[in-house]
Amino acid sequence: MNAEAVAAAIAARRSIRAFLPEPVPRATVERILDIAARAPSGTNMQPWRAHALAGEPLRRLSAALVAEALAGTKVEAEYRYYPDAFFEPYLSRRRKVGWDLYALLGIARGETEKMKRQHARNLEFFGAPVGLIFTIDRRLEIGSWLDHGIFLGNVMTAARGMGLDTCPQAAFAPHHRTIRAHLALPEEEVVVCGMALGHADPAAPENGLVTERVPAAEFCRFDGFP
Repeated sequence: MNAEAVAAAIAARRSIRAFLPEPVPRATVERILDIAARAPSGTNMQPWRAHALAGEPLRRLSAALVAEALAGTKVEAEYRYYPDAFFEPYLSRRRKVGWDLYALLGIARGETEKMKRQHARNLEFFGAPVGLIFTIDRRLEIGSWLDHGIFLGNVMTAARGMGLDTCPQAAFAPHHRTIRAHLALPEEEVVVCGMALGHADPAAPENGLVTERVPAAEFCRFDGFP
């Protein structure tokens, strides 16, 4: 195993918010998902489900979701991603990434209409040629959600190893009714998130955002080491 190649793929992963129109072949998407599916899961249940869209199906779903968002339609996810009230250090981290992104895009505080339109860009997968929607059976428990998260991490790492970029997006979860209608999802499937997949646009200013990470020494307690 080439440890440096694996480390490089993980370290190079960033949330890309503007993509080139260059298509990604189905075989490549399928290969990424096959690799990602080597993720561990409790008793090998493999609780993840994926829906890959390109071309006209992708455009139709994106258009419906953007229209819903810009119309101000009330939507709500079937699960809670964030706490009701943020607290430190999470509040500061959340604020920083938001304002760093808006600074690159030239969006100032109080420009709510521009913020709304930027958020709507999530729902068109930031122009990526491939949109992925991930779901899970609602009858499963939190352990399977953890397994699903490992799978999602594998998807992004495998994509980076193939020279592709991604953006995982919880923004799709509140729009589950529209997504359900377009993808003919059965009622037992919960929309977990979406993900944009493609080649990053190097000229887009928002792709210059590099988020910070605290080192292991800050979040890990080491015991028993020399």
